[in-house]
Amino acid sequence: MTTFTARRQDLGTIRFARSPAWETMQAVRLLIDPRGRSHHRAWHAAARESAAAEDLAPLFAVNPLRGWVPDFLTPPPRVPVPTLDAQVDEIRATPAAHVAQDLERCQRTVTGKARETVAAMLADPDGARDRLAAAVERAWDVLIAPFWGDIESLLDADVAYRSRQLADRGLRPMLEGIDPRITWRDDGVHLQDRASDTVDLAGRGLVLMPSAFSWPNVIAISAEPWQPTIAYPARGIAGLWDKPAPPPDALVRLLGKTRATVLASLDRPASTTSLAQRHGLSPAGASRHLIALRDAGLVSGTRHGHEVRYARTRLGAELARASADRS
Repeated sequence: MTTFTARRQDLGTIRFARSPAWETMQAVRLLIDPRGRSHHRAWHAAARESAAAEDLAPLFAVNPLRGWVPDFLTPPPRVPVPTLDAQVDEIRATPAAHVAQDLERCQRTVTGKARETVAAMLADPDGARDRLAAAVERAWDVLIAPFWGDIESLLDADVAYRSRQLADRGLRPMLEGIDPRITWRDDGVHLQDRASDTVDLAGRGLVLMPSAFSWPNVIAISAEPWQPTIAYPARGIAGLWDKPAPPPDALVRLLGKTRATVLASLDRPASTTSLAQRHGLSPAGASRHLIALRDAGLVSGTRHGHEVRYARTRLGAELARASADRS
């Protein structure tokens, strides 16, 4: 069991974040480890051919099924929604000594050809770091970027749901509602896992990080430079790859096919970019349809960092539901 001991000042610094680099490395792992694939078969079928055309061998070599995966490849999310580019810049800025330390720990847990590959990396930590950073970018391009709109919407919807729980019910019910393995006691947050660690938050707070690709694991992360973190499967992961149902005929007749499709698909908040990817629209086209729906009072937008996420208003939800009932 991992225990995050908390004091009063830690309670006000619990925050949510997501990590594109984390999702990328977890997706790489699913290519070589089928155990977490049950919710991702559609993704695996779509991504594996593209992945086979890329040189991801360096990432496979440092991904033992049981053992140490270098921490520097998943820099901690210092802001709620970091970009992949920003995180790759952090990877490339990792000191050679830190790279060597991580690779040495990894080498002790790998065998065969992977062990030889990691040994070669240890001979040139700077070169290995840059080679692995480039491989992370390639993995993102083929495993995550084509699907990021749906992944991003899933993660955002999880954070929105947990935030409502926090506001409506309080910290303890919110934390324990994430996963049965997470419990709150008088001394802090407990995670039922294979570890037996006690981590003093010491005023650093705790990051809660929903993940699309970590299922079924809930993972405690506490090694520096990470702020103490719990990565957990995002809510609704079982339906992540479901194809959206076509909009009701009544809604199509009222709004037109594209706007009806966009409104019907907003069962969870989404950005203009993610909606454009999901429905095969240009960003400008998606924006025009969203503005029209917004002006009609059917959707509303909320700014999150550099983007606006749209969700159905009460009127929009009632219209979509009534149209479905009549079709």
